[in-house]
Amino acid sequence: MIRFDEVSKRYPGGKEALSRVSFELADQEMAFLTGHSGAGKSTLMKLIILMERPSQGQVFVQGANLNRVSRRQVPHLRRNVGVVFQNHQLLFDRTVYDNVALPLIIAGYQHREIGRRVRAALSKVGLSGKEKQYPITLSGGEQQRVGIARAVVNRPPLLLADEPTGNLDPDLSREIMDLFVQFNQVGVTVMIATHDLELVNRMKRTQLILNQGRLEVASA
Repeated sequence: MIRFDEVSKRYPGGKEALSRVSFELADQEMAFLTGHSGAGKSTLMKLIILMERPSQGQVFVQGANLNRVSRRQVPHLRRNVGVVFQNHQLLFDRTVYDNVALPLIIAGYQHREIGRRVRAALSKVGLSGKEKQYPITLSGGEQQRVGIARAVVNRPPLLLADEPTGNLDPDLSREIMDLFVQFNQVGVTVMIATHDLELVNRMKRTQLILNQGRLEVASA
């Protein structure tokens, strides 16, 4: 599903965010990407969704060499990847329904199919009945659930989450992680960047540990 082959990423000014990183994440696997702040976790995820390009090495997603993906092909590739952000990145002037529907509207789905998929996604994250509310009226945990529903409404085979529990208390964090486990159990490949090592160790899943841009350990 995901393969990094000797991948490095240097930014202007010489800062090396990633240094010769190699790993492979199998289809339908769930893994945690851990490391200190600034270790390179966000950069690694940006390479997977082509928000950044590697300075060296090759990145493969679903068998496609991302080095060979043209700018025009990027939107099509991103439709196969759901992304969950720490700060939700919701549109607060739109309803919950409109926020979740946005990827489907962009992809050109028919109105009836959009409604069916949005309601199904909200049901999966426990937000049935909230579709007409605005995000500002929801709790932090509920806002994160809206972000997850938006990420999975396209039914992507790959789900990335960048510090999805960073602003949540321990109980809510466990609930959000349980949602990711449920998606993984139905065949979605999941990669979660987090610094919550206690939560990660309890989950007993593959760990990819970054330190100063280098992959120190890849363990299960």
